Order: sequence, then structure tokens, then C-alpha cells
Amino acid sequence: MNDGTIGLSNFWLPKQGSTFAKHVDFAWDVVTWVSIFFFLLIVVAMCFFVYRYRRRAEGEKTSTVDHNLQLEVTWTVIPLAIVIGLFVVGFRGYVNAAVAPGDAYEIRVVAQKWSWTFFYPNGAKTLNELVVPAARPVKLTMSAKDVLHSLYIPEFRVKQDVVPGTYTSLWFEALEPHETALECTEYCGKDHSNMLAKVRVLDAAAFADWVDKANAAFANLPPEKVGESVYNKICNACHSLDGTIKVAPSFKGLFGKQEEMGDGSKVAVDDNYIRESILNPNAKIVKGFSGVMPPFQGALSEQEINGLIAFIKAQK
Repeated sequence: MNDGTIGLSNFWLPKQGSTFAKHVDFAWDVVTWVSIFFFLLIVVAMCFFVYRYRRRAEGEKTSTVDHNLQLEVTWTVIPLAIVIGLFVVGFRGYVNAAVAPGDAYEIRVVAQKWSWTFFYPNGAKTLNELVVPAARPVKLTMSAKDVLHSLYIPEFRVKQDVVPGTYTSLWFEALEPHETALECTEYCGKDHSNMLAKVRVLDAAAFADWVDKANAAFANLPPEKVGESVYNKICNACHSLDGTIKVAPSFKGLFGKQEEMGDGSKVAVDDNYIRESILNPNAKIVKGFSGVMPPFQGALSEQEINGLIAFIKAQK
């Protein structure tokens, strides 16, 4: 543990997992306790005045005071000073979070319904799993393929919209090796709540070793196992393996079938059809289903596409 705050659950927020967390939590605490103080002050004063200056008889004036310059100046100047102080606290954290250090390790992120793809400088790629080094600044440069998403890592206290047609970015420095959650916090359709990813923080040596091996992650796996890995990360939310119909056809017994399309035509489910459905899913839409699947052109390698085809073939 780096300090006493790591691994301890505070009352309001998740544990602190990055260098930003203590600054964000300090601002949160300041705003919270200022709000609690003034809530109690106002409510107690209100109750006192309601009782003290209540009308005791019909037509009685409750107070002869109708103006007090000193009181009005006081309750204007003090809140103004408090608001300026809150601005300074928040703005310092915002400025720090807005500009990544020049030596930050940069990872490119592509968001699409309903998955995250992470691209590393050496060509490695992960689906729904972000692997980063501890005690080193990491910058995420992000874009979306379809609709507006938002990347949020609660323990790191970082959040940024991911916008189609442009790039946004955020940065963080994780404190120590551990695992935590990444989620989308911008509603993006039916399976928005399933758009989750795991963040793995490794120490410097373990991360360097992981990066070296990441490109060869599937090197010794048979195609069906590669496809199973892809299915578990990006396909299982919509396609079942037991015949259950979700928002898309089940993979059980799919290969070799004649599927009826929305226009009444029939298509044989073969290698070419599956490949086209992965890369351009709206080209042919099965009758009874809507075109909600995003294209995976550029998000999957040839090895992953071929592995997924082999996996679908195996689902008898």
C-alpha cells in the first residue's frame, strides 16, 4: 500500500486508485461539509425565527425591523468568498486533469455499442480490458464509432465523453497494481449497462512483459479458442449459445442454416456470410431483428475474425 487511504472504503466514494483521487475527494469533502453546515444553519435559524417572531394576535406585526444593511452585506460577502474558494479548489483539480504530462504512455481507445477496444503503441490490442502501468502517467486518446459514449473509471476519479467524429482524451496515474472497473456513463442503447471493461494495473516490470507478449496472445491457441475469447468479451450480451433468442440470433446450430432476411430473401450461413455480418452487420438483417449491431471493421484482427467463425461453426 502506498498510504493509508488505499484499500480503505470511505463513506462516500470508492477507494482512491490514482493520484487524482485525493484532490477530487478533497473538493468533494469541502463542498459536502460546506453544504451540510449551511443546511443546518439555515434550518435551525428558520425554526428559531418561525417560533420567535410568530404572530400572537390578529393584526399584530411580528417585527418592526424591515432593513439591516450590515446583515445584508454580511450574507452577501461571506457566501461570495465561499463560492470563490470552492471555484479555486475545483479549478486547480480541473487544470491538473486537463493537460497530460509530455511523457505519458498513450493508449488509443475506440468505443462502440457495446464494447471498448484499446490499442497500444506497439500494435497490441485488447477488448474490454485496459492494461496500464502503475506509477506512470497514462493518456487515453478516445473516439467513438457510432453514438456518444463516456469512459468512467470510478476509482481513478476520471471521466470523459467519447464522441463520434472527433478525439477526446483524459489521463491518470494509477497508484499501485490492482484491478478495477471501467464503465460507460452515457446512455448508448439497449445494452448500455453491459458496456463494461476491466482495468488491470501492473507494476513496471510486469507491464513491460505483458506489452511484449500481448501481440502474441493468440499465437498458440487453436482458432476455436481464439473465437471463444472474442465471444466472451464482445458477443455474449446479444448472441446466446443455447438457442435462447436475445436481441440477435443464437449461435447454436447457426452455421449451415438458411436464414430468412427482412426482405424475404434467404441466405446460407457460411463463412462469407458470418464474416460480412461481423464487418458490416447491416448489409443483411435477419427477419425479426433490428440492425443494432455495430460494425467491427478495424476492431478485430483477421485471426480474431477467423477464430470467431470457427467458434460459431462449433456450436451445434
